[in-house]
Amino acid sequence: MQKYHPCSWMDGMWLCCQQEVKQAMGCKVLDNKNEPPEPSGPSVGMIVIAEYTYTPMTPQDLELRKDEEYTILEMSDANWWRAKDKYGETSGSCRHYNICTTSQGQFYLAEKHNFSTIPELINYHQHNAAGMVSRLKYIVSNRTRPPSTAGLGYGVWEIDPRCLTFIKELGTGQFGVVKYGKWQGQHDVAIKMIKEGSMSEDDFIEEAKIMMKLRHENLVQLYGVCTKQRPIYIVTEFLSNGCLLTYLREGLKQHPTTVQLLEMCKDVSEGMAYLESKQYIHRDLAARNCLVDGNGTVKVTDFGLSRYVLDDEYTSSAGSKFPVRWSPPEVLLYCKFSSKSDIWAYGVLMWEVYTLGRLPYERLNNTEIVEQVSRGLRLFRPQLANERVYSIMTSCWLDKADERPTFEELSLIVQDLLYELQ
Repeated sequence: MQKYHPCSWMDGMWLCCQQEVKQAMGCKVLDNKNEPPEPSGPSVGMIVIAEYTYTPMTPQDLELRKDEEYTILEMSDANWWRAKDKYGETSGSCRHYNICTTSQGQFYLAEKHNFSTIPELINYHQHNAAGMVSRLKYIVSNRTRPPSTAGLGYGVWEIDPRCLTFIKELGTGQFGVVKYGKWQGQHDVAIKMIKEGSMSEDDFIEEAKIMMKLRHENLVQLYGVCTKQRPIYIVTEFLSNGCLLTYLREGLKQHPTTVQLLEMCKDVSEGMAYLESKQYIHRDLAARNCLVDGNGTVKVTDFGLSRYVLDDEYTSSAGSKFPVRWSPPEVLLYCKFSSKSDIWAYGVLMWEVYTLGRLPYERLNNTEIVEQVSRGLRLFRPQLANERVYSIMTSCWLDKADERPTFEELSLIVQDLLYELQ
């Protein structure tokens, strides 16, 4: 529910309600009933205008130029549409080379480089330009319906590891080393190298399938996988400011404002609200499993423990590991996970944000945490958090799971509070 002041601020008060605090909540509820209906979304045949310039990443991608018109031809995929420009082009330009034959029956593209068979010719020119504009880099696929992806071009799923350049190590995660690199020498990516024995290949493929279906501005995007060699790789979006936990402890250039900290919490709540809408449970939500981009936007990552459930609730098998300091009583006592246990973890993540990365229950060991949290112990109010912010945290830590808010509700509450603070 949004509120506003219908009258102006004058002489130290709002003329409509006589409140003397300029940041006070509005006195009138915003009524959307009389607003014109929202315009309908794009449809096949509609002419649209590009908001941004897009440089193709694969030969079949269509180049977009800001402010130019394009006609939508197909919308069967949620993330990639088929379109044509004003010249009728529907994909990147394609250059053909004529394979010539010598009088002795040999094949060539460039003179002085003759081959007995076409496969030999192709193999040579894959590694050498030899008089051509470029060496042969990509094979044109005859597949009519490639798998859907929001990653490195339409249809890119299995990435050739030869297209990856490793630049530096970023750290070690739950399943192995994570490195910063380039795809095709120009696109920034993060590459997770799965260490042997950390998960089965089936588990890895399932993780990749889950991530590939998820698309939100506050989730780290999966670009593709490399499964045809060992170790297997998972290639994701690279975020230059790294892990949120490290960013809170070391990366902030100046003391953060309440608004900056709340913006971080808003980003996470919106990413998690999307996961909640898709009936996914994260099970390991914490500052260490969020990343920060160059603009300070926070994105949720590491769905290695995520599971898709139809009834939004399941009990883990015996011996399952879970993050004790971020877990509610029903997980600590019964290993019972749901989106409501993610809500509890979100409250702890908020606490991490407002303490600039302190360890929850830092004076207690895991056994003491299980015992005392089950008896009602909760984290204290951080110095940087006012009562309104702390009340959001404590609403996430209610003993009964069904009394905790949803992520959709939390994101609205945080947005309203941000609106007031700004």
